[in-house]
Amino acid sequence: MIKSYFKKVSGKQSKKSTSYLDLPFFNYSQDERVGVDSYKNNAIVHRCVNLIATSASHIPWQIFRNNNGSKELLKNHPILNLLKYPSPDKSGADFFTESLSSLLLYGDSYLLVSFKNNTIPHFLYNLHPSLVEQTISNDQLVSYVYGNGDKKQSFGIDPVTRKSRVLHLKNYNPTDQRKGLSSLAAAAKAINLHAKIMDWNKSLLKNAIRPSGALVFQDGNGYLSDEQFERLQQQFYDNFSGASNSGKPLILEGGLKWQETSNAERFEKFLELKDSSARDIAIAFNVPPQLLGINGDNTYSNMQEARLALWEENIIPLLDKYADALSSWLSYWYKEDLIIDFDKESISVLTERRENVWAKIASADFMTINEKRAIVGLTPIKGMDKFAANLTGEGNESYDK
Repeated sequence: MIKSYFKKVSGKQSKKSTSYLDLPFFNYSQDERVGVDSYKNNAIVHRCVNLIATSASHIPWQIFRNNNGSKELLKNHPILNLLKYPSPDKSGADFFTESLSSLLLYGDSYLLVSFKNNTIPHFLYNLHPSLVEQTISNDQLVSYVYGNGDKKQSFGIDPVTRKSRVLHLKNYNPTDQRKGLSSLAAAAKAINLHAKIMDWNKSLLKNAIRPSGALVFQDGNGYLSDEQFERLQQQFYDNFSGASNSGKPLILEGGLKWQETSNAERFEKFLELKDSSARDIAIAFNVPPQLLGINGDNTYSNMQEARLALWEENIIPLLDKYADALSSWLSYWYKEDLIIDFDKESISVLTERRENVWAKIASADFMTINEKRAIVGLTPIKGMDKFAANLTGEGNESYDK
């Protein structure tokens, strides 16, 4: 269990071993708190993260051995079991949902491997990004430190191979090569605007959605004195302006009359602004707004095309990123040249496109049977190095390689 791995950085065993789940509550920085609050309070952010993370986390993994450039599928390799059951208290789907969500919200995801008998990878754990620090020496990253207060553990990085028990996955960050950039950074203004609009809408509903209007002075010559004007203006802005005060009824003194004005056009603009900010958030997470039910966005002709775009432009590249990182990292610990990939055949949204490709390959009369089988990932069949037309006695003459 991970409990046995948490010691003081000094190397001395702490008096009480503890899991990272038992550490004090996370000390979030301001940026990290924005990420946490956005996920908890903003429906668009929550939906974007869940849609990507849960969809990607359920795709089964495949393990191949690299044999001089050819890939040999391994159906019973220990890594398959490790990725399916990373730890006793977490399934593979939950593990990768947590990891992917961290990458989306924080720009960083940290995986920790523990060992059995100090040699064989035994369990995988997610380390929360808010509790990970990077130790730098001579302008080079030398270790990851995880924990809070005196409950910390240092995981060194081999100075030669640059491998560590911690795998750090991160998004590209143009200002910091060691820390990833969250999608929330690009969506920050849109998230803030969306939150303000929702607060404004809540206040309008709370105060019976009364329309805006004008204060009309009826007595005398129609003008207020400077003192009256400043006092009324100050009271108005202090008590009736801002999202929290929107829609409050006015209590007027003698000589003043409240005249309501039509607010329908402004309310329509309000709804358009809300949808516009929601669309910007979706774009920052590379999620088609149609999948989120956002009005006014018809980029794709139907939902099927929108789902296909989500997979091809977002989830599949994200899974490729994980597959490449896991291949290099776990190959080092298992001392084998392994290729970790995900099963694209299990992605249901790609079925129609895959069938179209197969139909085109099947009708290609300039390719041999085995060439066609190679394209779709099948092994060659002896004697099938001939053109398909030759099986019926027509077309080009058959040939054997």
